[in-house]
Amino acid sequence: MNDITFEDVSVRASEDQWILRSINLHLSEQRIAVIGDNGSGKSTLARMINGLVEASSGQVRVNGLDPATRGPAVRRSVGFVFTQPTAQLVMPTVLEDLVLSVRKYVRDRKVREAAAMEVLREFGLDHLAHTSVHALSGGQQQMLAIAGVLAVRPDIIVADEPTTLLDLRNSRAVADTLLSLEQQLILVTHDLELAARCERGIVIEAGEVFHDASGAEAVAVYREHVEGAVPR
Repeated sequence: MNDITFEDVSVRASEDQWILRSINLHLSEQRIAVIGDNGSGKSTLARMINGLVEASSGQVRVNGLDPATRGPAVRRSVGFVFTQPTAQLVMPTVLEDLVLSVRKYVRDRKVREAAAMEVLREFGLDHLAHTSVHALSGGQQQMLAIAGVLAVRPDIIVADEPTTLLDLRNSRAVADTLLSLEQQLILVTHDLELAARCERGIVIEAGEVFHDASGAEAVAVYREHVEGAVPR
């Protein structure tokens, strides 16, 4: 079981403005959804788990390690899936991109390509092995990005709005893939149906934890809160 903790964590945007304030969380469930309005601070919270954002005060620990000071070690166990998959696809073709990922644990080039092809088969992308990454659909690009993250064998997957740019069919395919993973999943999402399928849901409002419960309850509370709020 992984152990992710936030101990009185705050992130300051400026002298008098906070992105996150006094966050105290212990994240141990298999699937955790983080939901909230745009600008609420949920993506900042997620990015702190692998050291992409550092705390202004308080402490974040991932299996006992501080992502701010032990970033490389933490990132070996925490994979991050971005909203825009092209931010993670750096090689010309699908196979080359996966080979780049598996090189971290497979030294022999021929064995490396075979290992990459096996990962592509698992994600139904093997028939696209020699296709340009830029010729893929949005759903295929996101699947390839997820495959690349999983290829380095992380213990934790943090996914920051991974279905936001996808159509319904691809959104469901990516969602089902993420929820089926053996790794612990921390999922930042606006897809409330997807969030409700998670064991735990955390609602972030104005940089603070507004509600923390099961995924279904958190979604219900968030819906009620939004429906009762005055439009901005």
